[in-house]
Amino acid sequence: MRDSGTGRRGSYAKGVAKREEILTRALDVIAREGYSGASIKELADAVGLSQAGLLHYFGSKEELFTEILRKRDELDSVDQGFAGDLQQGLAAETTSLPDIREGYLSVIRHNADVPGLVHLFARLSVDAADPGHPAHQFFVTRGESLRDFFATAIAAQQSSGAITDRVDADTLARIFQAVADGLQVQWMLEPEVDMAATVDALFDLLTPPAARPDEPGSAP
Repeated sequence: MRDSGTGRRGSYAKGVAKREEILTRALDVIAREGYSGASIKELADAVGLSQAGLLHYFGSKEELFTEILRKRDELDSVDQGFAGDLQQGLAAETTSLPDIREGYLSVIRHNADVPGLVHLFARLSVDAADPGHPAHQFFVTRGESLRDFFATAIAAQQSSGAITDRVDADTLARIFQAVADGLQVQWMLEPEVDMAATVDALFDLLTPPAARPDEPGSAP
């Protein structure tokens, strides 16, 4: 006689594996077709399911899209150094300013290569302002985690004189998040906008001349 507990575990494992397949395929579809082309039918066809069968694994279109963004962050945490530090909770106070800067910019450059996902992120973030939206807690928690890591890193750099301390670290972390998110909207409207270069200029504004290695008279 079959062990019902073993059967349930096997069924659960298959369900988890199917969810992972759906999310991975969905990321490919959105990257290729864009947000507007990522209909439930398109996503269901990509994994050989009916639309009802697809939503069986997630409950609703909104929950599916939320999990797609969560999967994107998970993959980025492996591919991007800064995101990896953020996700794994490494000590931000020991991260050097060049690493923080390049890591943040690399994430922004990567986003420019996946406009469909940027569109999905921007669209869902507006809808998630409603506390009852399935993505609400995802965006709140994500923002808090990003700002906490970045504020700790900025505070450490302020202590060493690498970043100006005229504005407190928590406020600067929120400004960086606001600039990055706002630039994504501007970039969707004006694709010629260089998001990474704009954020890089913000780093320049916060870095005292003496702390810039390429500035005349700076420390060697």
